[in-house]
Amino acid sequence: MRIAVNGWFLATSEAAVTGSGQYAARLLEALAQLAPDLTLEVVTPRRRGDWAKLHFEQVEFPRAAEKMSADLAFVPYWAPPLQCSVPVVVTIHDVIPLALPAYRGGVLQRAYASLVRAAAANAAAILTDSEFSRQDILRLLPVEAQRVHVVPLAVDSSYTPNIEETDRQRVIERYDLPESYVLYLGGYDARKNIETLLQVYVWCGESIGEEFPLVVNAEPHTPVVTNGGERMTLAQMAETLEVSEYLRYIGRVAEEDKPALYAGARAFLYPSTYEGFGLPALEAMACGTPVVGSNATSIPEVVGNAGMLVDPLDARSMAGALIATCIEDELNERLRQRGLLRAAQFTWQRTAWETLAVFRRVAQQRHAS
Repeated sequence: MRIAVNGWFLATSEAAVTGSGQYAARLLEALAQLAPDLTLEVVTPRRRGDWAKLHFEQVEFPRAAEKMSADLAFVPYWAPPLQCSVPVVVTIHDVIPLALPAYRGGVLQRAYASLVRAAAANAAAILTDSEFSRQDILRLLPVEAQRVHVVPLAVDSSYTPNIEETDRQRVIERYDLPESYVLYLGGYDARKNIETLLQVYVWCGESIGEEFPLVVNAEPHTPVVTNGGERMTLAQMAETLEVSEYLRYIGRVAEEDKPALYAGARAFLYPSTYEGFGLPALEAMACGTPVVGSNATSIPEVVGNAGMLVDPLDARSMAGALIATCIEDELNERLRQRGLLRAAQFTWQRTAWETLAVFRRVAQQRHAS
């Protein structure tokens, strides 16, 4: 089977730093190992830029797929061509621009969202990361249920509790980490619920804040949004909530440092209100770090019973769960072991196998028609 692959996020260093690039690179690698008879031909753009991206997605890529006589065209992010003579399989990780009004952007962004929304209706199959995202897709896109398939993401093998001592020390020194800490790694846009993240320390700061400060991958000037929509910096929000003394800013974190950073934390705090999957929670569990966070959207599908999940707007309950996880050794170890077992279920081999099953089904349907 010959598959043309949209390589927009594989053509540059973006493959290593963007979620779409990492997903595509890991999946193609796993597919090649799983099915050596599979021919994966990555189509890369001739130019970069917003308009070049649109032209590549809608003109260059479908033409290339047709020219190479591909059995199907695979787009590993939400940008299928509106017209293509080859059956298209597209991965839609989430539909945030449609589901959340705050993410709809300006006129051009909304026009682009309308285009890919219409194009998705023509896809032979849609892959998505969770049952939550599948239900959102069925609610917001004009597609039939039988064409939308849940294929969970996976965690890279570098995410492990078995960190080399040299790597551990390097990360401690690079980020000036405290001896013990609670970790947050993620974004700072509205759905990440940063106000609740800090409010947790309003309730637990006096009891565990000194021993277990909150380490965040941000700077004091990082822009954030309150739950009421007010814009300010992270430092201003911390000062308003009177939790500044419990915060440790480490700035941007290099990809290679993340496993050691996770593994060194007592707990991972993750209060997001909307996720298509929730990969940071999976990464934390794979490193043996208990997750305390939100029970909203897709996060329970990923964490299962391996974490302490509560209402994302209930900072007081989340603080209670964090205190227990930090100070009760038996509970911490139980969550640690559950997390390791849970994370072991999410492998790139599984993702590749389930993806390949969809590819084969689409190809068979094409040849049967």
